[in-house]
Amino acid sequence: MKILITNDDGVLAPGIAVLARHVSRWVQEDPDHRQAMVVAPDRNYSGMSAAVGDVFDMDGVKYERFSIEGAQSLPTYGLDAAPALCTILAAVGTFDFVPDFVLSGINAGANVGRSILHSGTVGAVLTGAQFGLSGLAVSVQWGDDVHYDTAGAVAVEVMQELANAPRGTLLNLNVPNLPGAQLQGVRRGRVSHAALVHDAIDRSGPVLGDSGVLELNMGAASPTLGDTSDEASDDDGALVHAGFAALTPLRGPHEDSDPGLDDTVTAALSAITRHLSERY
Repeated sequence: MKILITNDDGVLAPGIAVLARHVSRWVQEDPDHRQAMVVAPDRNYSGMSAAVGDVFDMDGVKYERFSIEGAQSLPTYGLDAAPALCTILAAVGTFDFVPDFVLSGINAGANVGRSILHSGTVGAVLTGAQFGLSGLAVSVQWGDDVHYDTAGAVAVEVMQELANAPRGTLLNLNVPNLPGAQLQGVRRGRVSHAALVHDAIDRSGPVLGDSGVLELNMGAASPTLGDTSDEASDDDGALVHAGFAALTPLRGPHEDSDPGLDDTVTAALSAITRHLSERY
């Protein structure tokens, strides 16, 4: 199993260091069949989803080698690139080996509900799936003292099971900010309807002026988790709030083959055809 470790908080973030140390120990248990490397942004790229930036206008991507304490055996690169682009460059064989698995995190803050669409942590594994790579995105609820080790230990257990899953399998793991002994367990979580932003208000008045500042009121899908009282008990945010790690299978972009859309697509094609015939 060949693992690419990446994240969206940056190569020097504490979460990726903890994850790299857990994976390094796991690799050492069977070095003949396991490899791992770190290819991550050289700074924080949170909220970038699967963005790669304007690659058509880039002269290139700067990189620098790093060493993670406790995981010195893992080749580690920091790139001037978003997590999705880090994943692409690894997937096309730029570094020490071509990975078959993307392990992204440990993100500082939960990625539940609608926020997964915007998460660079999740964006990395969704990008890997376009190359046929399996992936696990790992996040831990934010707090004053973040228990990255709890998330790291759970992640390695999940990763070992993913090794036997079909190629391209994607999972999103969210872990409550608790010591391992206080973790209630792990359950399958549904992606909830919790929003990242509840609303935005200009504090200077009820009517928007020519310019100003919109103050964001974060929703339940914020890194610390907001009010999850309206979620079902098996929704991802509600599970984390209750002390459970939530594990959610994901799918990357695919054609929507729902037959209910056939009439809409057919009508749109007909309208375009008529327009072109009348114009040309």
